[in-house]
Amino acid sequence: MSDTKEPQRNEKLALLRHSVSHVMAEAVTRLFPGTKFAIGPAVEHGFYYDFQLPKPIAAEDLPAIEEEMKRIIASRQDFVRVVVSREAAQQRFADEPFKLELINDLPVDAEIAIYEQKDAEGKTLWADLCRGPHVANTREINSAAFKLMNIAGAYWRGDENRPMLTRIYGTAWETPKDLKAYLAFLEEVEKRDHRRVGKELDLYSIHEEAGAGLIYWHPNGGRMRVAIENFWRTEHFRNGYEILYTPHIGKSWLWETSGHLGFYKSNMYSPMEIDNQDYIIKPMNCPFHIMIYKNKGRSYRDLPLRWAELGTVYRYERSGVLHGLLRVRGFTQDDAHIFCTPEQMESEIQEVLRFSLKIWKVFGFKDIKAYLATKPAESVGAQERWDAALESLRKAVSAEGLEYEIDEGGGAFYGPKIDLKIKDALGREWQMTTIQFDFNEPERFDMTFVDADGQHKRPYMVHRALLGSLERFFGVLIEHFGGAFPVWIAPEQIAVIPVAESFNEYAKQVVAELKAQDLRVSAELDDRRMNAKIRDCQNRKIPYMLVIGQREMDEGTVSVRLRDGKQLPAMKIADFAAYAVQKVSTQDLEL
Repeated sequence: MSDTKEPQRNEKLALLRHSVSHVMAEAVTRLFPGTKFAIGPAVEHGFYYDFQLPKPIAAEDLPAIEEEMKRIIASRQDFVRVVVSREAAQQRFADEPFKLELINDLPVDAEIAIYEQKDAEGKTLWADLCRGPHVANTREINSAAFKLMNIAGAYWRGDENRPMLTRIYGTAWETPKDLKAYLAFLEEVEKRDHRRVGKELDLYSIHEEAGAGLIYWHPNGGRMRVAIENFWRTEHFRNGYEILYTPHIGKSWLWETSGHLGFYKSNMYSPMEIDNQDYIIKPMNCPFHIMIYKNKGRSYRDLPLRWAELGTVYRYERSGVLHGLLRVRGFTQDDAHIFCTPEQMESEIQEVLRFSLKIWKVFGFKDIKAYLATKPAESVGAQERWDAALESLRKAVSAEGLEYEIDEGGGAFYGPKIDLKIKDALGREWQMTTIQFDFNEPERFDMTFVDADGQHKRPYMVHRALLGSLERFFGVLIEHFGGAFPVWIAPEQIAVIPVAESFNEYAKQVVAELKAQDLRVSAELDDRRMNAKIRDCQNRKIPYMLVIGQREMDEGTVSVRLRDGKQLPAMKIADFAAYAVQKVSTQDLEL
């Protein structure tokens, strides 16, 4: 009996997809003679291959490549692994500059493998430098379960100073049913894309001509942001935090002292000279919070200090990685720093984790996983501090019953951390909250407190970004709800729709009474037909549509229609106002 474990499904899929990428490369080199091929790995949900092509190709060329791939699969080629010497590999790929570079970069003692694709007579039809593994034969690939998706540009080895290659992406599955399900998933992803929904609901915009990666919040997005920020502040005050506001620029010595200028300079904007000194626009808030801490002497009786700030920071990101709200150059961190004694450390970590989970659940995210990042090879701080901090993180995660994984060596050089990843409505995982120890900055800034024994000691410092940044969180929130937000954060909560112009005055009365309860409401008073107004309000994903006519005006009621087409019983205006206010005040996720 073999003790070899059967590969898990994701391992089988990775093997399958890697094999399909080689089939695609063979098809491309057949169809476009003179093609130079680079690399073709399996990736999440699919595969890609990079080529230097003799002529540009477009999406219209993908069906022809797919047909050629199907012919290759039908020919039942074997994948055969051959180990060769460095010299033999160099000779084999003498006309392939990208492969030669990879061969020359291998360690002297590296095993060099080539996978050959052979026909039934054993003739090699195509070969690639590759560690493998692959399926045994192309008959294991289902011709109805793969699809080429799109074409993109990619620099060789990710270096913008190297040649730009053509990258062809594809997806491959075990069965046509799996492929169909994945394509349906992609359709739903496209419908929920925050860039698309953001435009449809008029939430925000980006103006490349005025500055890439910078977000313009529109009135609708602004209403949502205010609702989120107000909730955020209220909950922080309730949980013992104080709110700070700090400058947008500071002298460069702040980041020299913190160490960021040495480790993070490539992501910081160039200094500006003010009064013959260098000032930097802030990429993070922590040095400013430390300055407030050092504004006066601190005692153990003052600790813990929980300080939070919605602080807008600016970090340089390459234009090629900018992506709507999810990757920007200017963003507002929901930042917090906790300063505590060693004895308070464990309870403070438990409290901040409990608080973070509570906030995520209010926003409708309940599938949350923790990743515990441990000490990297290069680090600062005494080993006993690392051990104590890591144990406090582990205890906090366990106390909350969270599933977690160990991220070996994934901590920052200045301390271990917990990363919380949430799953959205489509099952996609997003890394959001970070709870990060810092043994570096208290030392560098000579932070102290006077302990009960009268001695000056170092406080523990914990960085915490709960939502991460408002911009990225907003993008995730849009995609999670697909724009159909809970009423408490919806930019437009209520639309009043008169069935005819003669009821416009009553509509204004309804609006006035609801606005008096701080509800976001407007009346649709234009001359469109009622059904057209309802469709428009549904497209705007307004939670409640109050349809009013003669009966409603006579009885002082409203007919309540939900955005999904369902109806609630007719209500008195005051009763509906109370109903809606209760939904808002309790952050109810249901209408």
